[in-house]
This record gives sequence, structure tokens and C-alpha cells, in this order.
Amino acid sequence: MGIVLIVAGIAGLVFSNISWTETEPLLMAGPLQVNTEERHTVWISTAAAIAAVLAGLGLVFAGKPA
Repeated sequence: MGIVLIVAGIAGLVFSNISWTETEPLLMAGPLQVNTEERHTVWISTAAAIAAVLAGLGLVFAGKPA
């Protein structure tokens, strides 16, 4: 789990946002179909990415035998 958090945190530092486009049908009348596209963006804060890296490092080092 620690390594997953570290990788996710580093990815969050490299990519500041994640965007995707969703296509949904607006009107369907027989063979006629009208679609709408909606763009979604999720912003990743730098503080959250750093917290994920630090939490991952804590989990990795806590799991090592003394």
C-alpha cells in the first residue's frame, strides 16, 4: 500500500489535473440521435500529492523489520 501511495503521489506532482470527455445521448428519435459532450476535469493539489508520498514512505518504513 505504501508503494501505491508513493507512485500516486509522484503522479499527482507530475500531472496537475486529469481530464476526460463524456458523451451522453441528448435526444433519440428513431434513427436520429443527438449527443452532447461534457468535459470533466479533476485538479490534484500539490499538498495532497506530497502528503500521499510522505504517507507512503511512512508505511514502507513502518513495515520494515527493525
